[in-house]
Amino acid sequence: MLKNLTAGLLVLLTAFSATTASAQANKAQKTRILFVLDGSGSMSAQMDQEDRMTIAKRIMTKLIDSLRVVENLEVGLRVFGHTVPITRKDCSDTKLEVPFTPFNHKELITKLNAIRPLGYTLIAKSLLESANDFPADKSRNIIILITDGLEECDGDPCAVSEALQKKGIILRPFIVGIGANSEQFRAAYNCVGRFFNAENEQEFGKILGVIMSQVLNNTTCQVNLLDVNGLPYETNVPMTIYDNASGMVVENWVHTMNGKGVPDTVYLDPVRKYDITVHTMPPVHKKNIEVIPGRHNTIGVPAPQGDMHLKIGGVTKYDRLVAIVRRNGEMQTVNVQDFNTKKRYLTGTYDIEILTTPRIFQPGISIKQSQTFTIEIPGPGMLQLNVTREVVAGIFRTVNNKLEWVCDIDPNKMGQVIIMQPGEYKVMGRYKAETRTVYTFEKPFKITTGTAVNMTL
Repeated sequence: MLKNLTAGLLVLLTAFSATTASAQANKAQKTRILFVLDGSGSMSAQMDQEDRMTIAKRIMTKLIDSLRVVENLEVGLRVFGHTVPITRKDCSDTKLEVPFTPFNHKELITKLNAIRPLGYTLIAKSLLESANDFPADKSRNIIILITDGLEECDGDPCAVSEALQKKGIILRPFIVGIGANSEQFRAAYNCVGRFFNAENEQEFGKILGVIMSQVLNNTTCQVNLLDVNGLPYETNVPMTIYDNASGMVVENWVHTMNGKGVPDTVYLDPVRKYDITVHTMPPVHKKNIEVIPGRHNTIGVPAPQGDMHLKIGGVTKYDRLVAIVRRNGEMQTVNVQDFNTKKRYLTGTYDIEILTTPRIFQPGISIKQSQTFTIEIPGPGMLQLNVTREVVAGIFRTVNNKLEWVCDIDPNKMGQVIIMQPGEYKVMGRYKAETRTVYTFEKPFKITTGTAVNMTL
């Protein structure tokens, strides 16, 4: 049986190396695997016909020896509960026995075989200390925790693991429970990382093979941007892939359809969980995505879109005319869109504020799947003012029998030009030197498209 397990590991690792090369090899980024091994007294308990530690050392020795052939990979070994007798209940008995260095496999195997079960189980402390075991340069930092027991000291392995992942120090750990109650272990370790339970030597070997596959290989996936009918027809949208634990950017992609007209295949590290932001207008977020190793994953994100086309008639005098686009009934700006452009938006209802003089409000604009909603406004005219004396004045218009402010007139600027939308207006003001309200004046005027009105104050 051992011979079959060893051969199986070698075959798997050879396949891992070839597959990784064809799957972008995690962009040739260095991977570091820290084995955190339980050396507590309980590891002397029997599993199959031998004690758990003997079996663990045998399987790990064959695995570590096989890892020599894998490029861009370094391994290290931390052991806990192996130097102080269990009677002393030592909760600081954890040590980095073999640090990360290239080609240290022989040293690691020698040290591994010298370990004897002895002391207490201190998971949280060992995880916390492991943060200092990884060199500071950027790499994929993996922890494989092998234990047959639960935390025996004051510590919270889940909190420690979460904190290290959020800081980007490690990726989600793997935990292998040896010969223990699977449900109890699962309840305790699911929050620490990805948990596997091995009740015998054969399962232990298979589990380490599965873990190596996940550590050394990327997994294929495609992101389906779904239209209003749930079909993957949306595309050509930038996307950002984040690490769910740390919030760090993993990839930036522009969504693409391949030559067969389906979303293009991309590769993700199956060790991580992910959040995706699709940079539609407004953006769409999908969180806590887990890719399943060994299969092609499809990630569906609802992103139905239509177009908004802003047009202005005739020859415009505006240097730049824009509209503020908001979700219906909300104040947060979705976009500031230039006129005479077309822009895609998620389907839904929007409110538009056009920064003309005076401003134009169009609430309740409906954007529908694969349709274009066009907003066209008339071209402006021009008011040319010659201010001969300092004034306090503004431009107003009548709306629903109410006088509505449009803009102020600069009191210190002799000649000024105001680009305005067609309509009937009036200037209301007073020369600043006058000290009585009765000297308020009103001057009506009318703006039409493409014409200029001259006024002297």
